[in-house]
Amino acid sequence: MRFRHPDGSTVHLAYCTNVHPAETLQGVRAQLRDHCEPVRRRLGRDRLGIGLWLARDAARALINDPAALRSLRGELDHRGLEVVTLNGFPYEGFGAQEVKYRVYTPDWTDPERLSHTTDLARLLAALLPDDVTEGTISTLPIAWRTPYAEDPSAPGTARKQFTALAQRLDALAELTGKSIRIGLEPEPGCTVETTADAIGPLAAVGHDRVGICVDTCHLATSFEDPDTALDALRAAGITVVKAQLSAALHAEHPHLPEVRAALGAFAEPRFLHQTRTLTTAGLRGTDDLDEAVSGGALPDGTPWRSHFHVPLHAPPAPPLTSTLPVLRSVLHRLVGGPAPLTRHLEVETYTWQALPAALRPRTRTQLADGIAAELTLARDLLADLGLKELP
Repeated sequence: MRFRHPDGSTVHLAYCTNVHPAETLQGVRAQLRDHCEPVRRRLGRDRLGIGLWLARDAARALINDPAALRSLRGELDHRGLEVVTLNGFPYEGFGAQEVKYRVYTPDWTDPERLSHTTDLARLLAALLPDDVTEGTISTLPIAWRTPYAEDPSAPGTARKQFTALAQRLDALAELTGKSIRIGLEPEPGCTVETTADAIGPLAAVGHDRVGICVDTCHLATSFEDPDTALDALRAAGITVVKAQLSAALHAEHPHLPEVRAALGAFAEPRFLHQTRTLTTAGLRGTDDLDEAVSGGALPDGTPWRSHFHVPLHAPPAPPLTSTLPVLRSVLHRLVGGPAPLTRHLEVETYTWQALPAALRPRTRTQLADGIAAELTLARDLLADLGLKELP
């Protein structure tokens, strides 16, 4: 979906396809047919943006077969879909029964992460619509905090790989005329947990093709103030490459048994749900939700937030809420001003099938309805900020 900002530029809105497990090229084609096109039809639009996730095997198949890449581009056009952004965070196995810590490998100290991200950039340059010259890719925030923190050579290794990536992106732009940028996506528990943590590493790279991806669920989970975070990024000259529109779980009174029980219903075995609380002594947290609700691992005198991407349009039932107000605040700052701070927005609720059983979509139709409802909410928020939807 495309929108005209009051300054005349185009802002793109997509939804991320990592909600549909697909490790192979055949699986990617199936998700375009079975999920993405039906969502577009529900919205009544001729064109829908998708934030494509290409797992390692799918990406390699396309790199090794130019004809397959041309065919995929043709299929996107045929189904009324367009790609201006990729989710390069998960490498493989995102649809596995247990993902948890595996999603952080390989990290940016591993040459395979550089190789995979380079492949994604080449593919995105080929998949961009003819009238679009800028693409973006989100990636993991360097590494999970361990064992990275114990390796004194790790920061230097990661910095060298980001520098090499920036050089490759420069060469790609010269070759294709397409500018691809990479955004580190801060996430709780990682080396770069917050936007503030990103400033030092990104300044060290010192290249405008490597910036930040602001995920509003992650920012909220770490209790970052949107204005403070975005002001600091701007002061440091860090580009907001893209933003992922998502909402976290919020529990105002975690000391109450009924609140603990409600949170416990969201603890599940597939994904990691880092949980945080902001105390007078600073930010405290656990790596997963079950650790927080099962005992005294986390102080419960202040609100808790958990890294669980809940559907934007359907906040959890009381006594829980979502951090949708944080998303609204971030969106206002990013695109509500005289010029957009980013032009790529992506709804990323990948946890539909990880919701408590009663809230989980049981059919493709229900899932498509839910994704369409999320995009409708995002569209309405953009309209409220003065952006006009384009045909």
